[in-house]
Amino acid sequence: MNLDADVIIIGAGGGGAVAAKELGELGIKVLILEAGPWYGNKKWLHPNRERGAVSSSSVEDLDINLLRSQYTKNEHTMNSYEFGRFRWGPADRRRSPWHRNLPKNGLLWQATGVGGTTQHYWANSPRAYSKAIDDVWPISYRELIPYYEKVEDTLPVRPAPTTPKEELFYYGAKKAGWSMLNTLNPTSPGYRPNPNAILHPNERLMDTDTSLEEISKMEGCTLCGHCINGCPHGPSVDKVAKRPTNISYIPLALKTQNVEVRPNTYTTKILTEDHSKEGLRAAGVQYRDTWTGETGELYAKVIVMAAGCIESPRLWLNSDLPPNSWVGRGLTHHYWDWVTGLFDEKDLMGILGQPSVNPFVGPTSGGRLDYPGLGCIQPAGLSPGLFSSLTFGFTDSGYHFANNHSPDDLWDQEGRVVGNELKEWMYNYKNTLSMMILTDDQPHKRNGVTLNPLVKDEHGPIPIVQYTATKEDKQKRTLLAKFAADILRKAGAKKIIRSNWPAHLFAHIESTMRMGFVVDSNCEAYQVKRLFIADNSVHFNGIGGPNPTLTTQALATRTAEKLANIYFS
Repeated sequence: MNLDADVIIIGAGGGGAVAAKELGELGIKVLILEAGPWYGNKKWLHPNRERGAVSSSSVEDLDINLLRSQYTKNEHTMNSYEFGRFRWGPADRRRSPWHRNLPKNGLLWQATGVGGTTQHYWANSPRAYSKAIDDVWPISYRELIPYYEKVEDTLPVRPAPTTPKEELFYYGAKKAGWSMLNTLNPTSPGYRPNPNAILHPNERLMDTDTSLEEISKMEGCTLCGHCINGCPHGPSVDKVAKRPTNISYIPLALKTQNVEVRPNTYTTKILTEDHSKEGLRAAGVQYRDTWTGETGELYAKVIVMAAGCIESPRLWLNSDLPPNSWVGRGLTHHYWDWVTGLFDEKDLMGILGQPSVNPFVGPTSGGRLDYPGLGCIQPAGLSPGLFSSLTFGFTDSGYHFANNHSPDDLWDQEGRVVGNELKEWMYNYKNTLSMMILTDDQPHKRNGVTLNPLVKDEHGPIPIVQYTATKEDKQKRTLLAKFAADILRKAGAKKIIRSNWPAHLFAHIESTMRMGFVVDSNCEAYQVKRLFIADNSVHFNGIGGPNPTLTTQALATRTAEKLANIYFS
């Protein structure tokens, strides 16, 4: 059998690109198959209008001017769930997105393309809580530390700068009695700057002799506040301020001259063979070209699934791999919520020395309150469209005026806001501070991904995503919401609204192919040799509540090392 690569990696997102870079540096030939487009590459000048080339393996193909033209600051162009550049769907935006069967009020926030969902992640890169790892995972927190450190140096990860929204958050957190933390591994509650994968602000940012256009082409963050739209600021693709994997790890992978990336290539099946010594083992993949519909097969010594917590179990199930009752099960996603405070200008002048919070300035989230055992709280600033939809429209509480207000509530309103009241909130948008709640929800077998036996798309039976929060998860989330509201009130908020998001906002999805259940401690599948997984799905739990990307990248670094030692030593 002719091999197309030593290793085929399925997915160029948060984990796949990392594994590719690590393997390429060891001299191992890697082929990445990515279902979506590749922005900022000269081989795809019009990635949403025409097929372009088949693949790219040269760092010289990356073009910062092309990336700037494609990563715009238009919210609809970038983030529309149906037709945006950052959607779950084919590169051809004239076609519908790929369907998933979600619960009522469900929203699955993922993106295809080289860089995957990291293209529009917030770049928050905290480590897991050691309390959620030690004596729980099959590996220890200490074992992850060198891999955390390597990723933190590569991206790099640094404490976020303080802009007014962070300053107001720190002020409220201190007045509410929380302590300032100075650690990468919080073991007790407290607040601190977010460890972010965003280059520090350009030193000439406040230089009036340098135009914003000039600064946008220099190295360093411009504090423009459009992180979620895809950052286009920097002198070259690999020096862009925000560090998704298409900016950080893909250029490094290409520089090894051992990595080839093939976008617009949807993997539909894992091919296996029976081996006399190893038993059932992965041998290749079937794929479908998302532009032409052509199908084919590719072969390698090792296959790595890094397609994400929905597609990796879906691919396993659609490949008729050995049955495992935990494949697709145990889904966690941090059971989110959102609390927003409104401030008076005179109070802000006394605290910040300016009349507005301007939450849209700076990194999307530059601060955090950690509470191991409960989860975490992050002050957040979004562009107006996302802010209004997530704050006033996305709710499980219905219209706020129809709710019975409890005297125990620390917030004044809960649920959907409309009419003149919505106008008032939006008019005062610049004087708001929002807090995102990330709950330490635990894996349960009833939550996860199964296949719809009646509905297929061009890639096979579609996934059904199920999630029901437990009583304990709800209690944790409510307590975190009260902490957030108390911080806002102590900071001087005159009005507070709790959005009470539905349980089905899926973004930080983890644990659907859990280590110790589906894969071993090296992240190799128990039942299929030479099949590894390098995405969030191998997490044993929701890592305590922190953003999962850094842990996924640390694990992918470790998995590449283990894979190389086992099969390429």
